[in-house]
Amino acid sequence: MTQSPSPSQPQSLAGVRVLDLSRVLAGPWCTQTLADLGAEVIKIERPLRNGAGGDDTRGWGPPFLKGRDGADTAEAAYFLGTNRNKRSITVDIALPEGQTLIRRLAAQCDVFIENFKVGDMARYGLDAATLRAEQPRLVYCSITGFGQSGPYRERAGYDYAIQGIGGLMSVTGERDDLPGGGPQKVGVAVADLFTGMYATVAILAALRHRDATGEGQAIDMALLDTQVAMLANLGANYLATGVPPKRVGNAHQNIVPYQVFETSDGHLILAVGNDGQFAKFCDIAGCPGLATDPRFARNADRVRHRETLVPMLGAILKTRSKKDWLEALEAAKVPCGAINNLEEVFADPHVVARDMTVSLAHPQSDALKLVASPMKLSGTPVQYRRPPPLLGEHTDEVLRELGWSADELGALRRAGVL
Repeated sequence: MTQSPSPSQPQSLAGVRVLDLSRVLAGPWCTQTLADLGAEVIKIERPLRNGAGGDDTRGWGPPFLKGRDGADTAEAAYFLGTNRNKRSITVDIALPEGQTLIRRLAAQCDVFIENFKVGDMARYGLDAATLRAEQPRLVYCSITGFGQSGPYRERAGYDYAIQGIGGLMSVTGERDDLPGGGPQKVGVAVADLFTGMYATVAILAALRHRDATGEGQAIDMALLDTQVAMLANLGANYLATGVPPKRVGNAHQNIVPYQVFETSDGHLILAVGNDGQFAKFCDIAGCPGLATDPRFARNADRVRHRETLVPMLGAILKTRSKKDWLEALEAAKVPCGAINNLEEVFADPHVVARDMTVSLAHPQSDALKLVASPMKLSGTPVQYRRPPPLLGEHTDEVLRELGWSADELGALRRAGVL
């Protein structure tokens, strides 16, 4: 299990301050990545009112973090997985005093990120044009479902809908003519997650430009744009042919054999990436003639004759156990893999060796375990400096550090701003 490097080690984004007005997943995923790399992230959340407040995902459970007494806390695992290394302050931005506070904070930050609906920030006087007029060096990143322009710009954007509108579900799922056929969403919110990662890249690019020129800029990130970009080779296939690709289940559109196969006691993934690997597979499988058969010798031929070849391979794979196949294929360096559940994933010796979990002390638990960052930097490693914050945990701490007096804080509390 990963332990954070010494705080004395440098971090790539040390000295960068981020004001984070995002919630749920795409924005918090971006800001957690920036925070892991050393940025100071100040998370702005709604004050608690009538039992509700903060990032929506704080209540998206169960599961919830178990407290020291073994009972559920109010901290949902969903929130914990996307908000480490941040400090939380509560501000009611619907109030004029709250808007003034945010503008004063933004003047002391390098990056401002929000994922409100188009037009909401302008109504609060916290839009990119207003804040950048006051602070030209500010990098302002907006994340929405459909972007700041276009006919859908005012629609709310949700990952599930974006997977459908953006074409991903049209190519995900079993073939329509097979049992269970039909469109499927991906098991995790990939449009949100990819948008968060693209936003991270865009922010880093804008910061480099700002450092070179002194000028910040506005970044317009849209889940739908990201989803369309994520179509990758399938999008390229369509643009090259004008023919929309169809669902192929666990198979690959452009490579054969590259899919799940049933063995005598389970399933495995066979991912043959080139003709040499196919020849090795055929030797192991006892069918070397298939590798020289003109219908199957080259990948392009195997794709064209998929409907003939795959049933033949399926019958062969069923003759031996999963363990036997995986050991033989791995020894011959033929790409293959097991299909693990998450218990098996986190017990996998390679995942363990790669330090892909991290343990952090939390105000309500000594046993908080999170998925670690995959970024392995030799000179400026990721550090796990803070557990995900409690709602408003750092309000006084942050505001005092940035210039608010005790009297000012008291007045803001009396006004219901904090």
